[in-house]
Amino acid sequence: MLELTSFAKAIESLGESLDWYNNKSTAAPSGILRDSAIQRFEYTYELAWKMMKRWLAANIGAAYVDGVSRKELFRMAAEQQLIDNPLKWFKYHEARNRTSHIYNESLAQDVFDVVEDFLDDVKKLFKALEARND
Repeated sequence: MLELTSFAKAIESLGESLDWYNNKSTAAPSGILRDSAIQRFEYTYELAWKMMKRWLAANIGAAYVDGVSRKELFRMAAEQQLIDNPLKWFKYHEARNRTSHIYNESLAQDVFDVVEDFLDDVKKLFKALEARND
């Protein structure tokens, strides 16, 4: 059985960050709010793929999961109906990899542009994991 509490908190935190950005509900400049959302995307993404891997290892076998690429992991998660579209998750993975190289506004904005879609998809993943967490 997966412990999903930290994953749920990460998703909630990312959602709050996007709400702050979209509603401008604080006096903080939008760049700071965007950067906050990107950082929260980073750790939520990391938890998401690790939860996928743990679920797959527990339910189809660690031998099938150990050593596979992230892309293959996403394909396997789609086959098991944990996620809808592995291609979108490839895009999230690419965005996550780019976060370590953010040193200009354009790149930061490119990463931020995938965060809202990611939030929708990670919520779906959470619901799938929660429903099948036996």
